[in-house]
Amino acid sequence: MAILPHNIEINMADYSMQKLESLARRIRYDIIMSTYAAKSGHPGGSLSITELMAVLYGKVLYHKPKNPNWPLRDRLILSKGHACPALYSALAETGYFPREILWTFRKLDSPLQGHPHKLKAPAGIEVSTGSLGQGLSIAVGLALGARLTDQNWRTYCICGDGEMDEGQVWEALMAGAHHKLNNLCLIVDNNNLQIDGEISEVMELKSLDEKIRAFGWNVLRTDGHHIGSLIEVFKMAESCNEKPTAIIISTVKGRGVSFMENRAKWHGRAPNEEQARKAIEEIGFEWNEFGGAE
Repeated sequence: MAILPHNIEINMADYSMQKLESLARRIRYDIIMSTYAAKSGHPGGSLSITELMAVLYGKVLYHKPKNPNWPLRDRLILSKGHACPALYSALAETGYFPREILWTFRKLDSPLQGHPHKLKAPAGIEVSTGSLGQGLSIAVGLALGARLTDQNWRTYCICGDGEMDEGQVWEALMAGAHHKLNNLCLIVDNNNLQIDGEISEVMELKSLDEKIRAFGWNVLRTDGHHIGSLIEVFKMAESCNEKPTAIIISTVKGRGVSFMENRAKWHGRAPNEEQARKAIEEIGFEWNEFGGAE
């Protein structure tokens, strides 16, 4: 959705609403099956950004899966790197690498590490992430670099609400506002849970909108599981020309799987076969180990 020169060939996905909904369901399937295969991983926070990843890769980002290093691509930084099952699925489902690689997640010598690893992943990873709090600083640098070199691509950064505990995030917020980086968009996955429990008990984030706005950002909020609302809020973000935008998406940790929803224990716990079968059924697919969702 970035404004690029008209003479440049654009190969951006522009999925219909139906196709976006289908993509979200497939990403949800892949999250369950890849963490089940690995017997480890972080399904809870991956499931909460499923619709977000579908909208980003199916509607918002300018990108070329067959040419992942295309210089004019938009950049996406998954600062909450433990949610990489959602990112890996979005990349595989949109053509960056064969989907079968998803089932090697976290296994010895797999290119799909437990956190995004730029040097190991087949394609589509901008930077290695996972140490929480660092992604927005990287995104600020990328956005500033684009401006200094007169490039029109945009930078998006996904953080978790628990990650907002990190002081470096707030330093990056100050820097983004100081440089008036209107080509930068922060997305906060506000599912109200982190590894140690409820956000309100670990580190209260009350009035997060007002706090980020006080740092000089344009702040928007929407339902992170409503595809139409996500599309509209990204249009609004791009129309802000004076400052960077933060989009706070209200989500449910473990969304789409009843026994995972709003339960902190599923932050970093993989389903066993019985649980995976039940989850797949709830998502709307028949059990076909590592071959379903076709």
